[in-house]
Amino acid sequence: MARAPPLIDHARSLDSFSGDCHSRGVKTIAAFLALAVAASAADMFPFQLPWDDASPSITNVSWLNDKPAGRDGFVSVKDGHLFAGEKRLRIFGVNMCFAANFPTHADADKVAARMAKFGINCVRFHHMDMFSAPAGIFAKDGRTLDAEQLDRLDYFIAALKKEGIYADLNLHVSRTYPDRPKAEKKGSPQFDKGVDNYHAPMIALQKDYARDLLSHVNKYTGNAYSAEPAVALVEINNENALGFQWFAGEMDNLPAPYAEDLSAQWTAWLVKKYGSQEKLNASWKKGEQPLGAELIDTDFDKQDLAWLLETHGGAEAKLEGGVYPAEEAVRILGGLPRNIWNSKDAISHATIAVSKTGSQNWHVQFNQSGIKMEKGTTCTVSFLAKAGADAAASISIGQAHEPWGVLWSRDLQLTSSWKQYSFTFVPKDGDPNARISFSGFGMSAGKYSIADVSLRPGGIIGVAANEKLGSIPFFKKAAISLRTQAAQRDWQEFIWDTETVYWNGMRDFLKKELGVKVPIVGTQGFWSPGHVQAGMDVIDSHAYWHHPQFEGGDWNPEKWTIKNEPMAGAKDGGTLPGLAAQRVAGKPFICTEYNHAAPNTYGAETAPLLAAFAALQDWDGIFLFAYSHNDKWSQEHFDSFFDIARHPVKMATLPGAAVSFRRDDIKHAPGAVFEAARVPALDRVLKGGPVKANPNAPSVVTGGPSLGLRQEYLPKGGTNETWPDIITWSVRPASWENGVASFRTVFHKDSRANDSEMSQMISGSADRTVFAIGKVPAAGRFDLGHFQITPGANRQNWASYQLTVMDVKDFATANRILITATGDIANTDMGWKNAEKTTVGRDWGKAPVLVEGPAAKIELPGGGKFKAWALDESGQRREEIPVVDGKLEIGPQFKTLWYEVERQ
Repeated sequence: MARAPPLIDHARSLDSFSGDCHSRGVKTIAAFLALAVAASAADMFPFQLPWDDASPSITNVSWLNDKPAGRDGFVSVKDGHLFAGEKRLRIFGVNMCFAANFPTHADADKVAARMAKFGINCVRFHHMDMFSAPAGIFAKDGRTLDAEQLDRLDYFIAALKKEGIYADLNLHVSRTYPDRPKAEKKGSPQFDKGVDNYHAPMIALQKDYARDLLSHVNKYTGNAYSAEPAVALVEINNENALGFQWFAGEMDNLPAPYAEDLSAQWTAWLVKKYGSQEKLNASWKKGEQPLGAELIDTDFDKQDLAWLLETHGGAEAKLEGGVYPAEEAVRILGGLPRNIWNSKDAISHATIAVSKTGSQNWHVQFNQSGIKMEKGTTCTVSFLAKAGADAAASISIGQAHEPWGVLWSRDLQLTSSWKQYSFTFVPKDGDPNARISFSGFGMSAGKYSIADVSLRPGGIIGVAANEKLGSIPFFKKAAISLRTQAAQRDWQEFIWDTETVYWNGMRDFLKKELGVKVPIVGTQGFWSPGHVQAGMDVIDSHAYWHHPQFEGGDWNPEKWTIKNEPMAGAKDGGTLPGLAAQRVAGKPFICTEYNHAAPNTYGAETAPLLAAFAALQDWDGIFLFAYSHNDKWSQEHFDSFFDIARHPVKMATLPGAAVSFRRDDIKHAPGAVFEAARVPALDRVLKGGPVKANPNAPSVVTGGPSLGLRQEYLPKGGTNETWPDIITWSVRPASWENGVASFRTVFHKDSRANDSEMSQMISGSADRTVFAIGKVPAAGRFDLGHFQITPGANRQNWASYQLTVMDVKDFATANRILITATGDIANTDMGWKNAEKTTVGRDWGKAPVLVEGPAAKIELPGGGKFKAWALDESGQRREEIPVVDGKLEIGPQFKTLWYEVERQ
């Protein structure tokens, strides 16, 4: 999931699956503890880690890396995991984007050495293909590789290799293919996603790029990238799948050449399966329900208007209505299936002009009452809609009287162009006085237009009157619910078959024609289903905690918000459990993009939580997104949602996280992986769509027995609804207790905690790693097995503590221990726009970055004498701290995030 405004892929966080793995030597407490007295603002101090520092210190964990990368042979897959030669390879990586992929030679050496210092052993080269030089790899023609950029890339990869850092080469990420003039591509998905899964000219361009890049010999290593042992992975196509784009509605307005190609492949697939019109009819016509009479008044311009514009909460709006003449109606309705509409004659339309907003979305709504809804009756609602600018809205069928119960609803994403919406549904109950309501306009001033609304019983068709085998247009997402289950199943099978041909074809091209010797990644599991991606060598996915939400269009740098809250203690487990549910049995699993979006003031939890969960789940690789999107290496403050290179709190937590994950400190439970439910009947899948088509929208994943998937994805064991041969998920078994967070269940809970105190802190203890992250107690001590910690007052009543053995011994006998204590963070003069600290707009502030060093009393383990030091920004000993009777006190007075402890 690419993350750099303005042109970028969107991600979505998966929520709410909880696994349970009781690991040997690993235990936790999870307690909602009384709030501490907040520390003062004076406890913030500058702490910026040098961009080019690789000096020896306890914080330098470059000893984790085998040098050079690829020393022991090519990365391979053995027993469902990644190996470098005969040694298990766990990847702790970062992403580079745009110009960051092409540092100068002098900068490349310094960046590579710094990365190694922090335990990074792989760089994912991302967004190289979006631009021409200097931000991208292409020459001005957009087809050939720029010689200078290629030289910089070569040198950087050679510098990384020297430091024991592998490369993950991404092929298609954000390139818009030069297959035809841009004017002819209007209506295509962004970056031609989905289309490049089936359109031969685009696939040919992908192969040309792969050939040019992977066959190129790096003069600094002497190897072609296809035969470079320092390349760990090659990824075919980032966050890109025909099925995902189709489910999101991005394929409904394809330009003619792409639409015609998709229709041709679809109809060829049908001909191959059925062979005759009679067989097609016999399959698709089962379950047809013809449209019945209208249930509503469809006319907006009558004097006795049946439709009512409601305003509440101080909102103000007026209604404008009219009729589009026949020629305008033909233009608007062009291409829509005839069976949905009465005709293509004049259509009635209404515009709601909101001049003053209320305080709730429902404070402006447009509805019609007096509708008789029959329980159990299939209904079809269809309409056209648009807005003055991209906007969210909703449609619902509900009671027109108390208690105003909702019988059916659907969220809408309106654009500035007319778009067709058609939904077939069964109301959850009947009511003699129901109403249809368009809502969601109450908090955004502007104009919202609706036209040609229809609500009828029935509406399920198999083969339309004008459809003949051999010439059936591809199904559009907007109208798929109008089809019988058999037709929907065929369409979904066609998508999966088409994707499989594409992914496996690209895999074979890379391996057989180009001779790529390392594992191949297709795309991410959320975008393409596991049974399709199972043909790849490695399964990958992405997740973000509280991705920024944008107002008025994608990546608006002025109007955006994040939820400024921690993930530690989230009752549904946050983003991580949903990732675990995407694993495929027998395949290595990696997460190549993960982050908690800045300026979240709880960002210190990002790397420690990801590393701990990944270790428990025995994943093969984790990558933070991103190290940098540019080459401003010496900048001393952060000014983007995702870059960590200039974010001292996230960087400071890397050494402990890298060591614990790569050294396998937190053991997974042997035999804990099991094969779980298959995806069920396709009618459920098709009607529900993917977990969420809009990656910025809140996830609807449920937890517990659903394995992190929607409830309708559960199997119907023993019935003919079960769809065979789909996917076997590999997850940890869940031991749910009141639906509390996965870390709460995978570790042991603190026996002192009661049920209301379980979800605010995540902690764990292993022989060489201890962590405690979340809400801190106002008083008292909590036991982390090897350590006892008594937190002090801090700014957010929240802190992150990591304690890591830095030699081969356990805590009881360790000679050197690194303590990382992190909390609040902000740039100097950061322009917070509200008390909740959910946005700064463009006003990110300036250097220096200010951080908090949380206070705590720590009882050191194993007895004996200790010495301790506060460390400077390079990890060097700056000030000795007293250790009295094995007890160490840390806090903001030492102006550091790092401490070194040495046993005497």
